[in-house]
Amino acid sequence: MTPSSRLDRTPGASARTHPTLILAVLSLAGVAYAMLSSSVVPALPTMQHDLHTSETGVTWLLTAYLLSASVGTAILGRLGDMYGKERLLLITLVILAAGTLLAAVSSSLGVIIVARFIQGASGGIFPLAFGIVRDEFPREKVAGSIGLLSSILGVGAGIGIVLSGVIVEHLNYHWLFWIPLVATVIAAIATWRFIPESPVRVPGRINWLAAALMTIGISTVLLAISETTSWGWGSSKTLGLIAAGLAVSAVWIAVEARSANPLIDMTMMRIRGVWTANLAAFLLGAGMYASFIAFPQFAQLPKSTGFGFGASVVVSGLYLLPSTVGMTLLGMYAGRISASFGSRAALLSGTAFTTVSFALLAIDHSHPIEFLIAAGLLGVGIGLAFAALGNLIIQAVSNHQTGVATGMNTVMRTLGGALGGQLSATFIAAHTVRGEPAVTGFTETFVMATGFFLVCLLAGLLVPKRPPRAPQAGEHEQTIVEAAEPEAARV
Repeated sequence: MTPSSRLDRTPGASARTHPTLILAVLSLAGVAYAMLSSSVVPALPTMQHDLHTSETGVTWLLTAYLLSASVGTAILGRLGDMYGKERLLLITLVILAAGTLLAAVSSSLGVIIVARFIQGASGGIFPLAFGIVRDEFPREKVAGSIGLLSSILGVGAGIGIVLSGVIVEHLNYHWLFWIPLVATVIAAIATWRFIPESPVRVPGRINWLAAALMTIGISTVLLAISETTSWGWGSSKTLGLIAAGLAVSAVWIAVEARSANPLIDMTMMRIRGVWTANLAAFLLGAGMYASFIAFPQFAQLPKSTGFGFGASVVVSGLYLLPSTVGMTLLGMYAGRISASFGSRAALLSGTAFTTVSFALLAIDHSHPIEFLIAAGLLGVGIGLAFAALGNLIIQAVSNHQTGVATGMNTVMRTLGGALGGQLSATFIAAHTVRGEPAVTGFTETFVMATGFFLVCLLAGLLVPKRPPRAPQAGEHEQTIVEAAEPEAARV
């Protein structure tokens, strides 16, 4: 099929593969990646013992993943826009499989940290998947499919938390990687076999200076945040790294704004529908990851503390099960909800649910049932809000910007998650009684998360009520040959 004949077909119509099969493949890839992002969290004490390392050393299994994910996600999304989303998705899955295999067979902390860095770089799976859906699916199926894929970032993370306890208790930490590896390999083969290459391309070249500045700036800030449990938020190292990272990021933004060939189009980032969705993603990520830290740890604390539930590692993970179920169900119905009420309304409703969930815990967290109710509300809220974010971004930009725009939105969730998780860990570590965490640290975490979600609700109110319809591939003669600037970016 020639490029011109592809432009003549109905946007989103794929003559080669049924959209449901494509969506299944993309969902499997997303679940595998998202599981790897969270499954090591409950297993860190076990891995620390098995790898004969310190608490600081084992936390690098999270830090390395977040560092590479925060940079690789947007860059891979941009490369997909330039060179083909299916091609980049297959390369990304091969990279993810290589990193996961390395972690599965290794018993060395240093090697597993390298493997985690490789895994995190594969965060481009999500923006590439969003772009494939937008380019290949019939228009009426796009909103629902994007909503489902958006929610999978939270669903997969929840599955990783729940399964982690079972795996560690009955197998060993190597299986935290073997199981996602199987899913990744299947997804890679299915991608090669079933997913067609996108006809939508934006010509250009990689701006290596912008890529280097973005990598240094974001990674420096994230590194400082990740080390706060050891250094403290007020230490000179923490403040110095944050200041240095922000300074480099400012230079990066200036370079991008003046570049004729930007890596991240800063004009696009100023679109109201884009920056408001990115702000909401950051705040939602912060609140969600706070729950990943606080819920299992609270449940595992012995009853002798006066507030813990004395749950096992397996049972403590189940406290997040209602959240995972809620995210899954809402993701499945995201299309209908968006069609009936709009993505902005879904974002506001979802944020309201998440705010109520943590507000309830901030008021009273003395019984397990309260955590289960809060987890259910959180799942409904995150499912609604995450599904809405992907559609809000896509509504605001044109086809040739889908990968980089949704990539940055995913990066904002990652950065927010890193901040929320570290703040939660800091609050809990700052309040101990006889070597055990005190209830005060958890209460502060619940209040903090409520605050994040309240601010997110305000950010949601700033989202345009009726975002302008972005131009689609085929509506301009030069979509493939020469990408045009979207009208929304000129506003």
